Amino acid sequence: MQNKQTPTNGVIGKNIILVGNPNVGKSLFFNYLTGSYVDVANFPGTTTNVICGRCGLDAVTDTPGIYGISSFNEEEKITRDIVLHGDVLINVVDALHLERDLFLTQQLIDTGRPMLVALNMMDEAENQGIKIDIKVLKELLGVPVIATVAVEGKGLDQVLEAIKGAKPGRVLPVVEEKLAELPDTIPRAEKLLVLEGDPIVSERNGVAPGHYRALFYTERRHWINKLISMSIRETNTREVWGSRLSRWMIQPVTGIPLLIITLWLLYQLIGVFVAQTVVGFTEEFIMGEYFQPIAKALVGKFLTPGTPMSEILVGQFGVITMTVTYLIGLLLPLVLGFNLVLALLEDTGYLPRIATLLDRILTFFGLNGQAVIPLVLGFGCVTMALMSTRLLGSERERLIATIILALTVPCSAQLAIIATMLAGLGPGFAVVYGMLIFSVFIAGGTLLNRFVAGESSSLWIDLPPMRLPRMGNVLRKTWIKSKEFITEAAPLFALGALVLGLLDVSGTLDTIENVLVPLTVNWLGLPKEAASGFIMGVIRREFGTAGLFTFPMSDLQKLVALTTITLFVPCIASAMVIFKERGWKAGTTIWIGVIVVAFFVGGLINQMLNFFTSQFTSAAPLTMLAGTILIGLALLLGINSVIPGSSRSR
Repeated sequence: MQNKQTPTNGVIGKNIILVGNPNVGKSLFFNYLTGSYVDVANFPGTTTNVICGRCGLDAVTDTPGIYGISSFNEEEKITRDIVLHGDVLINVVDALHLERDLFLTQQLIDTGRPMLVALNMMDEAENQGIKIDIKVLKELLGVPVIATVAVEGKGLDQVLEAIKGAKPGRVLPVVEEKLAELPDTIPRAEKLLVLEGDPIVSERNGVAPGHYRALFYTERRHWINKLISMSIRETNTREVWGSRLSRWMIQPVTGIPLLIITLWLLYQLIGVFVAQTVVGFTEEFIMGEYFQPIAKALVGKFLTPGTPMSEILVGQFGVITMTVTYLIGLLLPLVLGFNLVLALLEDTGYLPRIATLLDRILTFFGLNGQAVIPLVLGFGCVTMALMSTRLLGSERERLIATIILALTVPCSAQLAIIATMLAGLGPGFAVVYGMLIFSVFIAGGTLLNRFVAGESSSLWIDLPPMRLPRMGNVLRKTWIKSKEFITEAAPLFALGALVLGLLDVSGTLDTIENVLVPLTVNWLGLPKEAASGFIMGVIRREFGTAGLFTFPMSDLQKLVALTTITLFVPCIASAMVIFKERGWKAGTTIWIGVIVVAFFVGGLINQMLNFFTSQFTSAAPLTMLAGTILIGLALLLGINSVIPGSSRSR
C-alpha cells in the first residue's frame, strides 16, 4: 500500500531527506512516500543521480547510500549538501547492523536537524535472534524511532505520521561544547562539518578547517557501543543458511566456483537468451518484418521512395526506422534484461559479495571488484555493459571501464562469427588471437590506471544479509530504471540516425570508405574491399566482422582482420550510450582513440607478420608473434610494478 497524502496536521512544504547507509531500503520508503520515482536529477558538477519526488506539498529526496556526511567521495559530498538544506531527515537504519548504521545516525543528530529513525528489516533481525528495545533506543537517541519491514509495507504508515513529530536529537556533549567555539554567523549544521575538518564547508564559510574529526569519531563510537549494549539483546546465536552461504561466496576456494556458475548463468540469460533470442525476435521479426515496412509505406504516401528526405526518414539510417528499431527492438529487451538481473543480484545481496571476491584482481586496472559486472555483461552486449558502468564508484573508474569495454570486449553476436572464422583457421590462430586481445586488455588497463587523472574509489562495501528476492520489488525497480533509460536515450539515437542519414545521402560515407583504402591496404595489408567491412562495423559489429570475409584473404590476413575488427569501435548503439554516459567531448575522444588503437595494433601485427614471414619458414610467423606478445606484456607488467607514480589512490 502506498500513501501519498500529506498528514493533515503535519508540516507543509518541507524538504524531506532520506538518508542511510547503502542497501538499507531507502528506495522503498521513497516509493511509499511519493508513489513512484517522479524525477531523476543529475546533481550539478557530478555524474550521480538524485531521485526527487513529492509527498503532498512536501518535497522528498532519496540520497545516495553513504557512511557519513563528509568530503571523502562524491556520494558523501552530494548527501552532505542535500542534508544541510533539509528540513526533516528520515534516517533509514538496518536493524541487523545497528553498530554500523547508528554511527551515521549520531552524526546526523549532531547537525541539529529535525529527524526520525526508521528501523528497517526488523523481521530479519528477529529471525537471527536479535531483540531491539525500541523504547530505550528512542529515549537514548532523543528522536522518534519506528520499526519497519519496508519490503512488506509494515510500519511505513507510521513513518509518514511520524514526520510531523521529527525533532533534533541528543547531541554529544563534546560536540555541543566545541560548537560554541565558532561564530554564530555560521549555520549550526555547517559548524559541525567545519569542526570535523571538511575543507569545502570550511572554505564556504571563510574559516580554517577544524581538527576535531578524530575526537568526534571516537566519542561517537564509544556512545554507539554503549547504546547498543543498553538496547539490544541476542536471544539466539544460531547460524542461518544465509550466513554460511555468505562466507562461501567471499572465500576464493568456494567463491570462485560459485561465481563462475553465476556468471555462466548470467551470460546464458543475458548474452544468449536476451541478446540473441529475444532481440532476434523483436529486432528482426517485429521491427524488420512489420514496423519498418509499415513505416516506409506510410512515408511513401507523402515522399517519393529513394529521395534524400525519404532516405533520411526511413532509409538504412532512417530517423524513424533506425531510431525506433534500435530503441524498441534492440535496447528495450537488453535494458529490461540487465536491470532485472541487476535487481535480483542486489535484492539477494550477492552483488557486493562478487565485488569483494574480485576486488584485489581488478585494482591492477584502476578498478574495484564492482567492475566485474560490466566486463562480463560486455560479452553479451557491450551496449548493456556500458550502461552498467554506473555501478562504479568514481568518474575515473567509469571512464576506464568504458574504454576497456569499447576497445577489447566483443559482444556475443560478434563473438559467434569470430569463433566460426577461427575454427576454420585452426587452433594455432585461435590461441594467438586470444593472446592478442588479452594482451591489449592487460596493457590498456595497466596504462589507463597509470595515466588517467583522478582517483579510483576503494571498495568500502557493505555485505547485507543473503535473502530471497522480493519479486514485486525486483520487477518494480526493473521497469522504473528501464523506462528512465529509454526516455533519456531516445533523443540521442534520433540525432545519431539523422547524422548518419545526412552522411549517407550526401555521399560522405562513400568518401570515408575511399579514404580508408590506403590505410587498409598499405598498413593493415588487407584487400581494399576491407574498408567497407569497417564502415559496416560502425553500424553493427557482427555485420562488419562478417563483411570482412566476403572476399578472399590469406590466413595471416584473416588474423589481422579479426584482431582489428575486434578492437574497432563498438556499434552505433554502444556509441550513443557512450555519448550519453560520458558526454560528447569525452565520448568523441574515446571513439576516435579506439579507432586509432585498433588500426595501430592491427597494422603492427601485419608488419611483424610480414617481417617474420620474410625471415623464417612459413610455420614460424605465428610462433614468433606469440613470443613477441608475451615478451612485450612481461616488460609492460615489469615496468609498471617497479616505476612508482600510478595515479590510482586506494
